[in-house]
Amino acid sequence: MSRDEQNESNMEPELVPESNGSSLPLLHRGAIGNTTVNPNTQVLSTEYRSRPVTVAVDPVSLVISECISVTSAMRKHARWAGSSVSSILGGNPNPVQLGPPSPLLRPGSKGSMHSIGTDGAQDFGVANRWGLRGKKGKSMQDNPLMAGFGRLRHELSNCKDIHEFDAPALLNPFLQVIQASSTSAPITILALKAIRKFLSYGFISPGSPRFPLAMQSLSTAITHCRFEASDSAQDEVVLLMILHLMEDMLSGPGGALLSDESVCEMMETGLTMCCQSRLSELLRRTAEAAMVRMCQIIFEHLKYLEVEAGDDLEALDNQANGDMEGVKMVPSTNGNDVIASSDAPTNEPRESSGSENTSNEVEEAAGRESIESDDSIDIKPYSLPSMKELFRVLVDLLDPNDKQQGDTMRVMALRIIHVALEVAGPSIARHPALAVVAEDRLCRHLFQLVRSDNMAILQESLIVAGTLLETCRGVLKLQQELFLSYLIACLHPPVDIPREPGIDPLLYDGIPQRPSGVKPPASQAGSGRSTPVPVKDRQKLGMEGGARKPDARQAMVESVGALTRMPTFLVELFVNYDSDANRGNLCEDMVGLLSRSALPDSATWSTTSVPPLCLDALLGFVQSIADRLDDKPVSDGLPDRAKLREERRRKKMIVKGATKFNEKPKEGLGYLKEQGIIDGSPTSAAKFLRSASRVSKAVIGDFISKKGNDEYLNAFLDLFDFSGKRVDEAVRLLLESFRLPGESPLIERIVTAFAKKYFTTSGSDVVASEDAVFILTYAIIMLNVDQHSPKLKGSKRMELVDFARNLRGVNGSKDFPPEFLESTFEAIKSNEIILPDEHDNKHAFDYAWREMLLKTESAGPLVLCDTNIYDADMFSTTWKPIVSTLSYVFMSATDDAVFSRVVTGFDQCAQIASRYGITEALDRIIQNLSSMTTLITDDLSSTALNTEVKVSDDSDSVMVSELAVKLGRDFKAQLATLVLFRVVKGSEQVIRGGWGPIIRIWLKLFVNSLIPSFFDNDTGKLKLPKIPIHTPSQVIDRAAKTAETGLFSALSSYISSYAADDPPEPSAEEVESSLSTADCIKACDLESVFANISALPADSLGPLIGALLSQLPDDESSAVPVITVKPESLPASPSSGPKPSSRKPIYDPAVVYIFEFCTVLALRDGETVESLGKPVAEALQMVLRDSPQHHPILVSRAAFYQFSILKASYDHDFVRAPVLLHAISSFPKEILAKTSQLVLQGLKLCIDQPGPLRSEIMTSPDFWVILRTLAGNPNASPTVFEILEGGVSGSPSAIIADNYEAAIALLNEYATAAKVGALDEQKGERRQRNARPHKKEASSDNAVVSRGVKAVNLISSMTARIPHLMKQSHLENSEAWLAYWLPIFQALTTQCTNPCREVRSLAFSSLQRSLLSPELTCSDHEEWTAIFGEVLFPLILRLLKPEVYSSDRDGMSETRVQVASLLCKTFLQYLVLLSKWDGMFDLWLKIIDIMDRLMNSGQGDSLEEAVPENLKNVLLFMSSSGYLVPPSKDPSEENEWMEMLWVETWKRIDRFLPELRKELALEEPEPEPQSQEEKQHEPQEPQAEQPSSEPQADEKEKSDGQEEEQEAAVA
Repeated sequence: MSRDEQNESNMEPELVPESNGSSLPLLHRGAIGNTTVNPNTQVLSTEYRSRPVTVAVDPVSLVISECISVTSAMRKHARWAGSSVSSILGGNPNPVQLGPPSPLLRPGSKGSMHSIGTDGAQDFGVANRWGLRGKKGKSMQDNPLMAGFGRLRHELSNCKDIHEFDAPALLNPFLQVIQASSTSAPITILALKAIRKFLSYGFISPGSPRFPLAMQSLSTAITHCRFEASDSAQDEVVLLMILHLMEDMLSGPGGALLSDESVCEMMETGLTMCCQSRLSELLRRTAEAAMVRMCQIIFEHLKYLEVEAGDDLEALDNQANGDMEGVKMVPSTNGNDVIASSDAPTNEPRESSGSENTSNEVEEAAGRESIESDDSIDIKPYSLPSMKELFRVLVDLLDPNDKQQGDTMRVMALRIIHVALEVAGPSIARHPALAVVAEDRLCRHLFQLVRSDNMAILQESLIVAGTLLETCRGVLKLQQELFLSYLIACLHPPVDIPREPGIDPLLYDGIPQRPSGVKPPASQAGSGRSTPVPVKDRQKLGMEGGARKPDARQAMVESVGALTRMPTFLVELFVNYDSDANRGNLCEDMVGLLSRSALPDSATWSTTSVPPLCLDALLGFVQSIADRLDDKPVSDGLPDRAKLREERRRKKMIVKGATKFNEKPKEGLGYLKEQGIIDGSPTSAAKFLRSASRVSKAVIGDFISKKGNDEYLNAFLDLFDFSGKRVDEAVRLLLESFRLPGESPLIERIVTAFAKKYFTTSGSDVVASEDAVFILTYAIIMLNVDQHSPKLKGSKRMELVDFARNLRGVNGSKDFPPEFLESTFEAIKSNEIILPDEHDNKHAFDYAWREMLLKTESAGPLVLCDTNIYDADMFSTTWKPIVSTLSYVFMSATDDAVFSRVVTGFDQCAQIASRYGITEALDRIIQNLSSMTTLITDDLSSTALNTEVKVSDDSDSVMVSELAVKLGRDFKAQLATLVLFRVVKGSEQVIRGGWGPIIRIWLKLFVNSLIPSFFDNDTGKLKLPKIPIHTPSQVIDRAAKTAETGLFSALSSYISSYAADDPPEPSAEEVESSLSTADCIKACDLESVFANISALPADSLGPLIGALLSQLPDDESSAVPVITVKPESLPASPSSGPKPSSRKPIYDPAVVYIFEFCTVLALRDGETVESLGKPVAEALQMVLRDSPQHHPILVSRAAFYQFSILKASYDHDFVRAPVLLHAISSFPKEILAKTSQLVLQGLKLCIDQPGPLRSEIMTSPDFWVILRTLAGNPNASPTVFEILEGGVSGSPSAIIADNYEAAIALLNEYATAAKVGALDEQKGERRQRNARPHKKEASSDNAVVSRGVKAVNLISSMTARIPHLMKQSHLENSEAWLAYWLPIFQALTTQCTNPCREVRSLAFSSLQRSLLSPELTCSDHEEWTAIFGEVLFPLILRLLKPEVYSSDRDGMSETRVQVASLLCKTFLQYLVLLSKWDGMFDLWLKIIDIMDRLMNSGQGDSLEEAVPENLKNVLLFMSSSGYLVPPSKDPSEENEWMEMLWVETWKRIDRFLPELRKELALEEPEPEPQSQEEKQHEPQEPQAEQPSSEPQADEKEKSDGQEEEQEAAVA
């Protein structure tokens, strides 16, 4: 039992109500009882709709009524007017029955039917008559049609349940009426109506006895319906009811029980109705609709058959092949009537419907049918045979070469086939019986019909072809390629993309101008199409596009769009064709076609619907890829991605090699050998030439036929197998692979080689020699041209006799066998040998189709790809035209719907590119969007007129600028900006070349105050203030203005702004545009973009750094050598540096922005420093090297950035400290002064911690040049001193031998600068002498003086490191002393003459401590004795200078006294050591001379008192020590030196102190020697205390004065 039978039998108890009376009230109550719908109501309603209609009357009574209706109508006809009334009365045919009826004669039983059939009506007629007698007194017999109704009435009289009544018996009288040709249309209509009612009410159902037989009988009856034709309207009603009845039968529960023959007859009847032109349009359309519905049911049944067959589909196919006998459909399509009638004889093929049956024949047939039992009839439900036959008939109706079929019939057939494919396309492809028809005839007819100019044919053909490919493409690989290639060739616009104003041509640079298959020469048959026809003739044959009407183009575009809506369609094209070396690039061409046709200009040669249709298809393709992004990759059973990628690479080389071969064969073969496509042997080359579809057939023929290429010719012939073939068959096989050259010698060379090859390998016993083959081959070629050349249409063509005569005696001096020549002649005459590129007859398409079918098996099935593993490769191949089209459409569109779709497309493209890492695609998207924002022009918008406006109190101010106003007015640019940064956000890691335009936009927004430097959060690493931006030309607070702004106020505002030469205030529209721009930028969420950038890996930051640096302006001084040598002989002055440019550098915040952003990114972590630091450092170094060319703000920040990178990358070699310091020290003095703050901040950053970097920097001469240069700058001096102090006093100290002298010199400069404190000190003294005393201000409050004091202390503190430094220096003692001690002494002596008393006093104290330090004399006396000649003597001489003395008369007098005392004290301190030195005598004499000068300096009493006292102490000590002894005391020669000393001493002293000798009386006798030591020490102690006590007292006095000054300052 079939599935339908099971369902019906299961539902039967529910379908039949228990009583007729209860069904209606139940339905009524259920319908109106409640207003609230029960949740199960919808389910119940659905169930009732699936059941037969229930009736409220007695079914038996209803059947009887139908019988009476038919018979009553028949009795009105003259033919049945005298019939018996048994059909009305339902009389019992038996005489009066006294007993119960025999069970064998119950109604509907077999016995009753048998008895009725055998006895007929003649035994019952008299008993049932009402006295009606005929002529001669005999009773009238009923007509068999009337008798059938009488028997039915009789049998129904005892029927209690109509569902148990025999179904064939119930239908039999009605079927007789339908098949009787003597009935009229109204009677037939009543019979058909009754049968439809029985079926719809369920009187005849799967539960009825002999239901299959009843359905079979009904099918036979309605397909063999006969009636008298009278009124055409009535006739068509009959046909209409037949259609409805057939539809009901197939869709009802008995449809699955119909046999293949019944189904074929029914479908044949329906098709015949559709094809009859004599019928009305309404009926034919109704018949078509019925055919569509029946086809749906039939092919839907195919899927159920597959389910029942399970895995054993092969058995189903085998069964179908075996059951095809007797299943044949031959619909009448020649205009004859559908049905036979009494006045219109039929011409149908079946014998049963070919002649009229008499009444007796009908009755006999009915009797025979009734006799048969269920057991004797084996009705097999319909299956594949009827479906195959129906499919074949429908496909045959499409044959464009069948002139008997009209276009109307083809359109009808196309619609029906379309339904079949929609319902069961995949099932059709799975069954060879059906698939063969689809693969060959259906495709062949369809692909020819799409060339039709009839729009109805074209549209339906395209629809069917699209559905066929959608459902059966798995077995239509090459057919699909042929169809799509034709559509692409037809639809691809033949013109270049028009240049529209405002649209940059670079935006649509990726849109192809032509399909990839157009480039090869016309002779080649690409994509598996070996059509040997020129392009102009290919267009006629449908192999190329040609010119199509606009409506035709739109229909084709709709077909393409329907295909591309399949999510996997283009993926499958990419895998099966683009990745196959022998196939065309269908995916690439299809995307190119959609891209090109989506441009607005394509509407000019098609329709206005084509661009949006193509755009929709293109965006659908993008969306399908985007929807699969998160799908789990599925690769089971699918080709390997790597292999396909390699195949595509190989395909490119093959295409390139074939192109080269078509131009220059030798070069092409050489290229193919280099790429490994061929191995260089002739055999390999020959295989490639035969198999490659892109190689020109003409070039092959020319190449192999040329002299010198014999090895290639022989290798090419070796690829053919001629065994068992006639010569003409072998020639046909050979000449279909290349085109014969036009020159006779070349043809001869080919024919000669062929003759040899054929004679040796064919095994033919017909030809006698190679010469015979040679001559016969030429004759065959000439015969082929003679028979099929279009130029010979008017001439007499060759006959067999002529052909045989030409070959007489050439077969080894004999003739060829006549039958051999005849078969050869007929083969050539009936089937042309297609010579590529030579002919254009109707055989061309058939040839191409045959060749394609031959390649089908080798091409393999189409791989279905419901996966995302190929999306990355596919998108990387097709993104260019997509992005270009979206850009063009965006720029040219005006519809919001278009904008919305395009924006979504951009977003999805970016998602795809980002996910799959297709950087080139993402970069192009960004570049195009950036161009559309109008923000990437080369020059930044002018900021001269920027105006800051505060609109309201509760809102931020807005910067009204040229950029903001322009962007705010351009909605399209704003939208592009939003889309751009939506694309960028989240894709930062993939962007490479797209950073350039993004950065240009950032720079424009930044300089116009539309965005901050979002990396401010990261400047904690740099500790810099924000980048300064040009201040606005004016700031306007509109919120503060009064609301009433009349004409006078507006005029006065204008006049005032004009008078002040200020720019006019921005208008309300400009402010609104600026606000719109601000909102747009805020919506872009740039902060998130920068946050993502800060977290990018180092390799992704590289392109960003490169793009940032590429935006730097070109260096105008790039021609200057990179390294310049600074002349050391010249002083560090502005003149020694590069000459400043006459043009003042302009400050550009964008450049600072770039450098700071790069620095922040490079300093993020160690990895970024290593990978990104070098390019940033090099760019910064360029700025520092050419500092005069740049603004000081840029130079200063660049220096700080460079110092930051230096500290972070010290382990690398990006920045070398000496180079950086030299560059900065080479700044012109004014630039260095302006950049000092950040330069010093950078220096501090690098030397804040001990380490190799600090040592390297602080030992660099350029470092100290920078510090010395900036020390005199009031703004930089504190920082310089802070750096210096940190280096000197740090632990460990940064002062070593290399920078010792420089540090001392710089400290000395700071101490010298403290001389400015002298003025305050002197003012304080004057105030102290005034009548009203003022508190003395402390001079230490002066920062300069404080630094000077600290400098002196630092100089003094450095003496502690001298021994260590001298030990490390490995210098000679004299050199070491001069290197370390002398600089300190010189610095201190310099400060001993400082006009500032505080500094001078501190310096003197430090000098005194240093001179008396025991470490000073640790070396030989040759070094330390220089303290007199290099330190003390120069100090005293300086003090004696008038300009020094006049700087502080009171203070300097005191200092002279102190220095004189220090000189004497120092001499006495080292007298013992000096006595051993040969130069002591000269030293002593010089001291006396110094004392003389001091005494005569004219200072006054203080010095005149101090000099004698100090000199007296020295003389007494020298005398007591035995160094100054009168000559008379020891006249020996040994003391000659002492005598000289005595003489010279007093000689000089007497000049300025003549009384001193008498006062001392040193010539008296000397005391005891033991008291001599006492005398030696006695004067030493007071002398040692005297000079030291004086400074202390002075310091005390100074401190008191300072306290007074501090108190005065507080007051």
